[in-house]
Amino acid sequence: MARLWDISQPIRPGVPTWPGDTVYQAEKTWALEGDCPVNVSKITLSTHTGAHADAPLHYDASGAAIDQVDLSRYIGPCRVFDFRGGRGLIEPGDLGGLQEACRPRVLLRTFERFPHDAWPTEFATPSPALIDALADKGVVLIGTDAPSMDPETSKTLDAHHAIRRRGLSILEGLVLDDVPAGDYELIALPLPFQGLDASPVRAVLRELAA
Repeated sequence: MARLWDISQPIRPGVPTWPGDTVYQAEKTWALEGDCPVNVSKITLSTHTGAHADAPLHYDASGAAIDQVDLSRYIGPCRVFDFRGGRGLIEPGDLGGLQEACRPRVLLRTFERFPHDAWPTEFATPSPALIDALADKGVVLIGTDAPSMDPETSKTLDAHHAIRRRGLSILEGLVLDDVPAGDYELIALPLPFQGLDASPVRAVLRELAA
């Protein structure tokens, strides 16, 4: 059986969120006790909680909502690049092997260990030049373990808009701690929240057949 790597964040009380965004909360609506035969819960969360897919609507007023995205982008061969220890912008020359044939999906590992319990105010992000280089190689999706494609302080969202211009899809907040650099099958489907700007995903990598 092919090995699976779960690259999703546990969705739990205390999961870090973008400063000022909605904090995750859960409570039981019904409890399995007495004459009630089931547990049912209610959750409150941001569409950008944990590992998630950004829809174009997130950064483009006329962009597609998450229920309208092409699901084939989120399933298929991918390559994980190791950029641990990097700071600032990731440029094309920073990724060893970029000049080789790329997989259609690229994931960037930037953290030595993923910050499960604290919001990282500084993190590495792809430059517009890197996004163009990946798109030129036929890449259709770019993912990162960082919480965003752009720095927290950015107001221009240069990476997001480079992605928009080139028509790529986005995954953010992935956990790549235990994943060696290399090639995998990605499965990370967003939920069809009608008219919304993003969705959490259950993201996994599957070992490729020999």
